Amino acid sequence: MTPDRSTDSTIQSPDQLTSGSLRRKAGRGLGWSLLGNLVMKAGSFVMGLILARLVAPGEFGVYAVALAATNIVMVIKDLGIMAATIQWRGSVEEMAPTATLLNLFSATALYGAFWVGAPYYAAAAGSPDATPVVRLLTAVILVEAITAVRTGVLLRRFQQDKSSMAILAGFVVNAALAISLAAGGAGPYSFAWGQVSAAVVTGILVLFWARMPFRIGFDRPVAGRLLRFGLPSAAGIGLETLLVNVGYVIVGNIMGEAPLGYYMLAFNVSSWVPGLVGSAIRQVSLAGFSRLAEGEDDELSRGVQSSVTLLFSGVLPLALLMGALAHQIVFVLYGPVWDQSAGVLRFLALLMLVRMLTSFALDILNGQGATRATVWMNIGYGAVMVPTVIACTHLDGIRGAAVGQAGAALLVALPLAVVAVSRTGITLKPILPALIRPLFGGLALLAVALPVAYLTAGNPFVSLALAGGAGLATYVALVVPYEKIRSFGARATRLMTSR
Repeated sequence: MTPDRSTDSTIQSPDQLTSGSLRRKAGRGLGWSLLGNLVMKAGSFVMGLILARLVAPGEFGVYAVALAATNIVMVIKDLGIMAATIQWRGSVEEMAPTATLLNLFSATALYGAFWVGAPYYAAAAGSPDATPVVRLLTAVILVEAITAVRTGVLLRRFQQDKSSMAILAGFVVNAALAISLAAGGAGPYSFAWGQVSAAVVTGILVLFWARMPFRIGFDRPVAGRLLRFGLPSAAGIGLETLLVNVGYVIVGNIMGEAPLGYYMLAFNVSSWVPGLVGSAIRQVSLAGFSRLAEGEDDELSRGVQSSVTLLFSGVLPLALLMGALAHQIVFVLYGPVWDQSAGVLRFLALLMLVRMLTSFALDILNGQGATRATVWMNIGYGAVMVPTVIACTHLDGIRGAAVGQAGAALLVALPLAVVAVSRTGITLKPILPALIRPLFGGLALLAVALPVAYLTAGNPFVSLALAGGAGLATYVALVVPYEKIRSFGARATRLMTSR
């Protein structure tokens, strides 16, 4: 099939793999993704603070059960078609009708299955009352089925500015509706109706900005190419999402709705960084690694080495501070009634760091087309993690569940990810020496933050501000090169003096 270079030349030309044009487009796309996520996460944070005071922990637990189901079906609903759209080597206009038809078929069938199975799923999660909420919230996949290909086109073209603005518009609707309904006593339905409405608004804007005629058709060779790449990709990402969210089901089944509410709050806090940084990276990493995989092997290895080091160095201090100051974070943001979540957050902070690294490995594998490796990687992790979390939950409640998830991720998921990426030919050995400086900086961070937190334990707000600030400043001073700090300071000074 001949590529349509009039529409996708910036993506399909192999000679642009190392060009400044590609770097600028990817950098601009990442910048917009980070900005959009930052605004949305800040808004979600404020929204969460408000809703945590309007709904009870038990109602939050009902929503947790429905959200876990939605997170799973959102990944597997499109059979990996969105990822295949980003990677497509040819005219998107020719594959779009077939891809849309496959999306609609899979999402409708999956929603029907969840509608019928919702009572059994909710009962297994220890929350039978969640059945109607599951049925309502999972309806978002029907909207996503219509827009998935168009979203993939925007990401393929590095038009993250448009996709970010569409998501933000949906969030505004979500926040307004969810808070209004919660204030009126709608409980977990307030979350569900807010997210469904957001999906509709976002979908309308994506359809408009993608500027592609909405057609449905079927081309067998196109369908074969889409499914050969998409099915393993969807399975790998679906397993990843399932394993992240299976803790909700296990905790709910063993502990009940109220402990599940505490667990979910801690998990939500630990997901701030993956939600902000990780999702922004994923919006550009698949397209970027796909293009690099077409070039020289050494170039791809160098790109992976530098990006993994940068990712680890940026996330490590946040994970350490989140774990060390968990009680202060929960008390200041949510109040003493949620203090049980702090003991869980200490261990989920470690899980957050490992999740960032393993998710990045999954993007690297998908970018190279090694989609089957992502399946085996997550199967091996799940075979160890699920029984471990069950056993640990019985032993130590919600804190045990967090210990089980974090331990399995560190000792099983991360080594499997390293092996899978290495087997594709990427050289990872040079990464190890580059991690020594961040690890040393992390130890220094704890050595400074923990004593300050102890001395200021009487005031959680002061403790959080002083210990967090002192620890982070220590880490930056030891890890970030002085030249970069000085350059940043000079730019900030010029900006302030130019006013």
